[in-house]
Amino acid sequence: MSSYAHVVGWGKYVPARVLTNDDLARMVDTSDEWIRERSGIRERRLAADDETTATMSIAAARQALEVAGLKPAQLDLVIVATVTPDQLFPATACLVQDALGATRAAAFDLSAGCTGFIYGLAIAAHLLRAGVYRTALVIGAETLSRITDWTARETCVLFGDGAGAVVLRAGENEGGVLASVLGADGSGGELLELPAGGSRLPASHKTVAERLHFIHMKGREVFRFAVRVVPLATQQVMQQAGLPLEAIDLLIPHQANQRIIEAAVRALGLPAERVYTNLDRYGNTSSASIPIALSEAAENGQIDAGDLVVCVGFGAGLTWGAVALRWTRPQPVPLPRWRRTLWRLVYPLAWLRSRLRRLWRRVMALFVREAPESR
Repeated sequence: MSSYAHVVGWGKYVPARVLTNDDLARMVDTSDEWIRERSGIRERRLAADDETTATMSIAAARQALEVAGLKPAQLDLVIVATVTPDQLFPATACLVQDALGATRAAAFDLSAGCTGFIYGLAIAAHLLRAGVYRTALVIGAETLSRITDWTARETCVLFGDGAGAVVLRAGENEGGVLASVLGADGSGGELLELPAGGSRLPASHKTVAERLHFIHMKGREVFRFAVRVVPLATQQVMQQAGLPLEAIDLLIPHQANQRIIEAAVRALGLPAERVYTNLDRYGNTSSASIPIALSEAAENGQIDAGDLVVCVGFGAGLTWGAVALRWTRPQPVPLPRWRRTLWRLVYPLAWLRSRLRRLWRRVMALFVREAPESR
């Protein structure tokens, strides 16, 4: 049995298209000053027409695998945390697994609102620590622009698209995910929801006309919930880890609102330089916000081996959670170009394998249809 689950790879993907506050001011009754004052956001990224949660997940996953120095076939598990899957089914994680060529991996989606990545990270870590799996890929990815009402000023200024991923690897050396805390309060489900599109309110002319396929949020109630649970979850996960709050080297909160982050930091008594934020550039990317920030901090050299990193989030459900991890991965040495090129050949081969398997199913279906019935 393996004792620890280490983060050995990380990656992110954000779309090229930038939507600034000034752009939004031409769409709805708002201004750059109004948005920055209430949220801290200056701009956000929006997916192109041919980009989806799956395509962004794949891009982030490839980067994470390259950092980890692992081939997709070495993965045992793929988890995609998202509230904007490509389809209700199959799971977006299965599309990612197929595109990567992770032929040995189990795959499933996880829906826990903006806390989704924390839930996925905690579940994967427990499975690795129990010895069920050895290597896991955990992704947080969202295409929120597809469910944002661009006529509603209160919500359209907040959200953006993107994906972040980490690779977890089981190991006996001390470190990695030390503790996790997960929570939920379904009585607050109505505070942040996508009302229609499920089995309760399937799509109809009425639901479309009433704009029920877009995000609905009661902002003040969510704000009050967030400023309470972020410091609470942080304190609880540090207690579980057996460490004082002062031991935190870097806090990575869900990037939802700058005022929420500042209130939580004050409650925890942490200095501002120990808190990572990129909200101003990406907006709220839901389950993607924490892995994007974690990957960015690692890329920028803001996390050193031995650092204690706490990731904490909250979201629809209502849900909340935190993970404390001891960073054990040094900065990766960039591969030579020829090795990177060779490494990336696995993805065209995965595409070819997928097409061949689909062709084989069609051939077999044709054969079965034409075979004479047995008497």
